[in-house]
Amino acid sequence: MLDTPRANRLHIAFFGKRNAGKSSLVNTLTNQSISLVSNTPGTTTDPVFKSMELLPLGPVVIVDTAGLDDEGALGNLRIKKTKEVMDRTDLAVLVISPTMGESNNISSINDLDIDLKREVEWIKDLKERNIPIIGVINKSDLLNKVNIINSKEIQNLNIPIIEVSCKNKENLSLLKEYIVNYAPSDFERPTIVGDIINKKAKVILVAPQDIQAPKGRLILPQVQVIRDLLDNDAMALTVKDTELELLLSTLNEKPDLIITDSQIFKKINKIVPDDIPLTSFSILMARYKGDLSAFVKGARAIDKLKPNDKVLIAEACTHHALKGDIAREKIPLWLKEKVGNSLIIDNISGIDFPDNLKEYKLIIQCGSCMFTRKQLMSRLIKAEASNVSITNFGVAIAKLNGILERTVKMFPEAKK
Repeated sequence: MLDTPRANRLHIAFFGKRNAGKSSLVNTLTNQSISLVSNTPGTTTDPVFKSMELLPLGPVVIVDTAGLDDEGALGNLRIKKTKEVMDRTDLAVLVISPTMGESNNISSINDLDIDLKREVEWIKDLKERNIPIIGVINKSDLLNKVNIINSKEIQNLNIPIIEVSCKNKENLSLLKEYIVNYAPSDFERPTIVGDIINKKAKVILVAPQDIQAPKGRLILPQVQVIRDLLDNDAMALTVKDTELELLLSTLNEKPDLIITDSQIFKKINKIVPDDIPLTSFSILMARYKGDLSAFVKGARAIDKLKPNDKVLIAEACTHHALKGDIAREKIPLWLKEKVGNSLIIDNISGIDFPDNLKEYKLIIQCGSCMFTRKQLMSRLIKAEASNVSITNFGVAIAKLNGILERTVKMFPEAKK
């Protein structure tokens, strides 16, 4: 579990005002000094990510964020970073501190600061992203048994609320129960390929070991697919593209499925007979992480591209582009062969996503093996809001090679 990729972990993010006690709560909940704690507002600057185990959920990522009420030019940058975290959050913990400072002179509800206008705005932002929310009233040891949960301001938030004390370690187990109960069960699909194959299925994986392949290991989607096949009692046979024809000629029975790297779709499509199902790692990841039917629909926008249109090619991870890079050389070349050299193509990489999406006619997203499902779905939502078509590498390459229908016909949701 400790080696589970971060993109496959449930992301639990802590939001709230400066000095609400987010970092203290994260440190106490994880029993580790993950975040710097200080009485000075704004101690947490960039989001802090910590991969850990939270039973019975299993592998999770705990995210501590800067205060959403930060001030000044630098504060606005911190708020921007914090809001970017929302796009990859599966469960939000909104930390509320009704006490100003560490005063114990609290005898009634009137001694508390319960101005929750900003919290109401943040809850709206989170709910627009369909993120479940837990409210935590922090520093309950200072409340002197004042019943804040039943106050009108807290009740109007309309989210589950509990009181916690990091100092006295009160209700931490209850908070963990809330996290388990409210964590989304569908933050990722249960299987990559297991639902479209039978047990004992024979599956060939075509993994070209070219300059793009990391030395001594396979790329993450290939590893994940192999593991998923084994978990579903299928038989996985991995081969380079140069040996595929020889392998097919030596088999007594035809394979149930062939999965290839999308970059060599054209070559593999000519080798594989029409009666053998064919798809790619990227298409499988499009389905596993996002919405395959939306990507198939988006790929049809390729036929509508015109000279001088703008296309955005987005990658989840940052890496040094090598000769023949798929995002910076191959896909742009194939698009311009179809539309013309005046097509304008922009490339971005990493978690940043531009605000000017309306300028583009099409977004082509990578396989997103380094993204969580929430992150990729967030991009789909933003593209739809901007009325821009979005597809992914594998689906786009299949479309450009005229084999889109073949490569998605085994997926019921895409056939529609």
